[in-house]
Amino acid sequence: MSKFSSQLSGFAFVSEPLERADTLRDDADALLRLWPDARVLVLDQDGTALAGNDGQPLPLTGAELGGGPGTAIFLGLRGEQAWFSMEAAGLSVTAPQRVDLRQSAATWSIADSTAFCYARGMSYWQSRTRFCGVCGGAVTFSRGGFVGRCGQCATEHYPRVDPAVIVAVENQGRLLLGRQANWAPRRYSVLAGFVEPGESLEQTVVREVFEESRVRVRECRYLGTQPWPFPGALMLGFAATAEDDVPTVNGELEDARWFTAQDVGAALARDVEDDGEGIRLSPPISISRSLIEHWYRQQVA
Repeated sequence: MSKFSSQLSGFAFVSEPLERADTLRDDADALLRLWPDARVLVLDQDGTALAGNDGQPLPLTGAELGGGPGTAIFLGLRGEQAWFSMEAAGLSVTAPQRVDLRQSAATWSIADSTAFCYARGMSYWQSRTRFCGVCGGAVTFSRGGFVGRCGQCATEHYPRVDPAVIVAVENQGRLLLGRQANWAPRRYSVLAGFVEPGESLEQTVVREVFEESRVRVRECRYLGTQPWPFPGALMLGFAATAEDDVPTVNGELEDARWFTAQDVGAALARDVEDDGEGIRLSPPISISRSLIEHWYRQQVA
C-alpha cells in the first residue's frame, strides 16, 4: 500500500488496510479458488462481529463455512489470503460473544479492527439497498458485493458513504467545544456536520459551525480523514480560525463554549485519573480526539 500524508494520527480504522484487489471482484473463478483458505468475518444484523471467548474475532475460513463465497462480500487481500465478510443469518455458527466496532478498536489488532470497519460499512450499505430506490424492485449483488442491480429496471447501485466535516475551531488560544444532550455527562467534542448537495467542504465548515454555535469561521484547512460507519459516515477533519463570537446554541447542541489550553490539558489528564470535575473529551479512537490533541500540542509548543 502507498503511504499518504496526514497531520493527524492515533485514531482507529485507517491503519494497516487490506489490499482491495478491485480486479478480483469480476473474477468469480478466482474468488472461488481463494474461498477455502480465506478469512471470513461474520457480522450480525446489528453490525456486531462474532467473537470467541477471548473477545477476538472468530478465526473462520471459507473451508470451515463450506460451499463457496456466494453472497459473501469480498473485502480484499492480506498478503496472499483473501478476506470476506458475510451475515450470520442462515449460518450454523455459534459464538460466545458479539463485539461492536468501538470495542474492536480497543481490543483487536489494528489490522483486524480496520477490516471490521470496512466490512461493517459494506454490510450497512447492502442492508439499506435490498430494494431499488427508483422502482422498488428487488436488488441482487455482484462484483464481490460491490454492485447492486435491480431485477426490475436494471438500475445499478454502488456503495456510498456520507461525507461529514469535523472541525477544531480556534480563536485567540481557545478551542470551541460543544455537547449534545444525549452524550455522557460532562462530555464535550469538536463540532461536526454533514455535507449538503452543491456544497464544498469549506462551505460546510462555515455553515455547520455557524448553525450550531453562531460562531463565524474566517478560514480553515484540511488535516485528515477517518471512516466512521456509525452508520455510514466519512469524517473529514479540519482546523479553523474564527471570529471572537460568543457561542450561542439553538437546540442542536445543549451547550457550546470556548475552552483554554489549560482546560483541555486538564480534560486530557482525566483519561488517566478522573477528578469528577471539568469536562471529558471524545474517546481516543476518534478523529475528534485527534483534532483536539493536535490543537493542544500546538498551544503548548
